[in-house]
Amino acid sequence: MGISRPSRPVLLTTLASAGALLFTTLAPGSATADPSPGGRDILREGSPLSSTDRAAKAPKSAADRALGAAKSPGLDAGRGKNRGYPREQKLTPPPANPDDKSIKLGLSPYHSIAPKLNDIQGIGDRVSVEIAGRSAGGHPLYLVTVTAPESAKETARQERMRDLIENAPGAAAKDPAVKSSYKTPVFINNNIHGNEWEGTDAALKLIEKLAKAKDATSKDLLAHNRLYFNVTANPDGRIAGTRSNANGFDLNRDFITASQPEVRAMRQVAIDKQPAVMIDLHGYVNGTLIEPTTPPHGENYEYDLFLKNTYANALGMEAAVNGLGYTPEKDGVEPAVIPFRDQEEGWDDWPPIFTPQYMPFHGAVAAHTIEFPMAVNNDEYDELPVPELRRRSAINVDIAGAAMTATLDYTHKHRTSVIADQIETFRRGATGAAQVPVSPETVPGVPGIGPEDVYTTEFPRAYVIPRGKEKGERGQRSAAAASRLVAHLLDNDVEVRRATRDFRLGGVSYSEGSYVIDMRQPKRGLANVMLADGRDISDKVSTMYDISGWSLGRLWGATVDSVRGGSLTGVRSRVVDSASRVGQVASRGDLRLRLDDAREVAALNWLLARGTSVRRADDGSVILPSSARGAASAAAKKYDVAFDATKAKGGALVRATRVAAAVTPGELFALREMNFDVVPVSTDVLNAGFDWKKSGADALFVSAGLSYGELNSGARAGLDAFLAGGGGLVGRGAEGAALNSDAKLLSVEAVSGNGDANGVVRVVNSGGAVTGGAVEHSFVYAPMWFKGLGSGVRVEQSYGAGNPLLSGHWRAANGAGGPADAAGQASVVSGSAATSRVVLFGTEPLFRDHPKGVFPQVGRALLSVG
Repeated sequence: MGISRPSRPVLLTTLASAGALLFTTLAPGSATADPSPGGRDILREGSPLSSTDRAAKAPKSAADRALGAAKSPGLDAGRGKNRGYPREQKLTPPPANPDDKSIKLGLSPYHSIAPKLNDIQGIGDRVSVEIAGRSAGGHPLYLVTVTAPESAKETARQERMRDLIENAPGAAAKDPAVKSSYKTPVFINNNIHGNEWEGTDAALKLIEKLAKAKDATSKDLLAHNRLYFNVTANPDGRIAGTRSNANGFDLNRDFITASQPEVRAMRQVAIDKQPAVMIDLHGYVNGTLIEPTTPPHGENYEYDLFLKNTYANALGMEAAVNGLGYTPEKDGVEPAVIPFRDQEEGWDDWPPIFTPQYMPFHGAVAAHTIEFPMAVNNDEYDELPVPELRRRSAINVDIAGAAMTATLDYTHKHRTSVIADQIETFRRGATGAAQVPVSPETVPGVPGIGPEDVYTTEFPRAYVIPRGKEKGERGQRSAAAASRLVAHLLDNDVEVRRATRDFRLGGVSYSEGSYVIDMRQPKRGLANVMLADGRDISDKVSTMYDISGWSLGRLWGATVDSVRGGSLTGVRSRVVDSASRVGQVASRGDLRLRLDDAREVAALNWLLARGTSVRRADDGSVILPSSARGAASAAAKKYDVAFDATKAKGGALVRATRVAAAVTPGELFALREMNFDVVPVSTDVLNAGFDWKKSGADALFVSAGLSYGELNSGARAGLDAFLAGGGGLVGRGAEGAALNSDAKLLSVEAVSGNGDANGVVRVVNSGGAVTGGAVEHSFVYAPMWFKGLGSGVRVEQSYGAGNPLLSGHWRAANGAGGPADAAGQASVVSGSAATSRVVLFGTEPLFRDHPKGVFPQVGRALLSVG
């Protein structure tokens, strides 16, 4: 990247089977990392639920916990927000667990953390512990604050200054009190990947050291800064030795979606504490990897301010880590690596799904992923002798501590400029100021900045989510989808207004009640990163680390208009703190429930489970008789969905569908979000004697972990009998298509595109039971399409003409499999009951629980084949 690169280890990226990225560290050493950088490994959504996976075996309570509280209640809700510091409390330790995977490494098992924090709180008056939330598995999440004592009055003063910085940045920049006495917030996040343990232990050591310190430097540090430690972001994974939480989710891919309670807790820390500097501790890449990253860089950041501080802090961490004295010859530890300086591509900060790539939208002007060097997880955990594992873990704890200490030193020394840059970040958003492209002139002192590092965007003047109250007026495809999207924006601290009168903006008329997102607000970058289309970056870099497109504006099911020009002065509106409820039931006649949103599918399944009579309509919606008005009212209240009056009588009865699912953890979670009764299956489960009749399954959903060719004769006969006896199949991706072909069901030819491609794509819907009223965009990862359609095969959806990719990264591989090859081809197909009860998806409609507006296509498919 750029010029005058020093000779350093370089990560090379290559395409592997099924599109997974492999990374190879060229630096020598006896303790090199996994072939891929484990801390940010691409674990494709094709990774199936194993027969021993916690998400497959006993996930229901974890899923319910995540789905039951969409918004974090905030830190220590109800305990008094403006109390002073310390805020000590005696934690209740969980029962000792001898199976905690940390023990083998000589690290702190989860059950030891609460007693340790209780002891540290007793040392003095600098350490406070709050419960930030609970994990999917039910474990408390401990947020530790270390700072000099504050009276309640001083804490309130700090909160006023924090609010001034965000919401009145112009005034904050001129306020001498902010400059002299505002405590800089620093956030240290640990163990977000459960089997990357050592940050937790380094944090506990540092917290105890600061609690005891009597030197003037430490006292001055704590007098001018607040240090926040998320001791373990993923206790479920720490205990079990897994990357994921109890729902099977990689939490460091969930920040733009926030489907998991642990991520919502971290999001609340970002909102409530407003860190100016943060680091996220991971493993394992040798030598220690310290961000900033390679291109492409997120285009919605104030990247000049971010790069200035992140690179400078990285240099300090590099010096501290290398200064510990570990060597390749003696210890197997390579020198630290800074990707921005030392690599060309392959470790980017483009998607806002990672912790350090999300935090800048809440004011962090330095944010880093740090990867320890010495691998102790996966094969190493199982195969290496305990003394060697503990040697490696001790080195990692040492390196994590050095990174933490260096970050505190940088923040303390540059406290005034760091806060000034945070204020400037919010000021640009609030005033609509232009971004400043990075260059050697705008970010002096950072080597190698070139045109490949310049990513900026043009922010619209506003976004409008229209209401649409009269027939023919532009309105919502689904009021439930609009409500969901607005609630999500508010949960992310984006300011949303609601029009109190009809108005006209950008040449379009809108109704009273429409939502307006004024893009002159402090967190405009976050609003834009969620609502904008994004960008096709296929020509910018040869490969991407993870997903490249994610637009909530296109994928969450609501109508979202981008308004480029015009003035908002004539728009009468008020700021809202919650989305208006849309649940209602028509007062007379039969009732129609649209199935355009996951909440509507969930409401339908809830009604079916209670025996409510429901019939199908031709457009994919469902009809309830007027006698079901009481049940509909209960569902409307519970799921906030609308039941409209209709004169249509409907056709066949809709019956509850129990789903046998060989899927990824994210898909299992999404199915449960739509209230499907799910029994996880796999090749191993079927080979062990799965009884289809006793299971009560009506449909089989296959995307991962079920191979027809690997079934034994009994399992194959049982599956054949299920399908021949009326059981339906919904298949997604290569494995779904392969099972369809092997079982000789739907006559189609499945074509695989570039396995590394992903993003938001334009689609054309054919209507009917699966795609009636569906959104005009979908999501793909390793896209597929279908050709050679036989008799009775219906095209439910096709890729758009030309280049169907709206945003993301999709290139041809070896001259084939690109977007031009997919254009106009069938992306979703189905078979009638007379041929086969099958629906096949070439898209990825449930990816990581994200594309909410596409979920109903899967819901409708399962209901139709079941």
